[in-house]
Amino acid sequence: MEANEGGKCPLCGRPLAEPMNRHHLVPLSKGGKGIPTLMMHKICHVKIHAVLTERELMTHYNTIERLQEQEEIAKFIKWVQKKPAEFYDGSAKMKR
Repeated sequence: MEANEGGKCPLCGRPLAEPMNRHHLVPLSKGGKGIPTLMMHKICHVKIHAVLTERELMTHYNTIERLQEQEEIAKFIKWVQKKPAEFYDGSAKMKR
């Protein structure tokens, strides 16, 4: 199940372009099966998982609005909005 409007990344608001990933608002490992997923830029998706643990995603950051309010992600959004839609920097690592 996917929920995206207008072909824009729900996190940063830029037009969607490759590379993209599907983000589960509640991680599958934490009971997210059947909960809508969102297509977003790969760089935006990787940033979410580099900053937040799966437990944090499940308990508090399970909406786009809450993700956008998280301090480090808010700074990232401000930075990435100035980049072209297809921009990707593979240096971020996922947090376990």
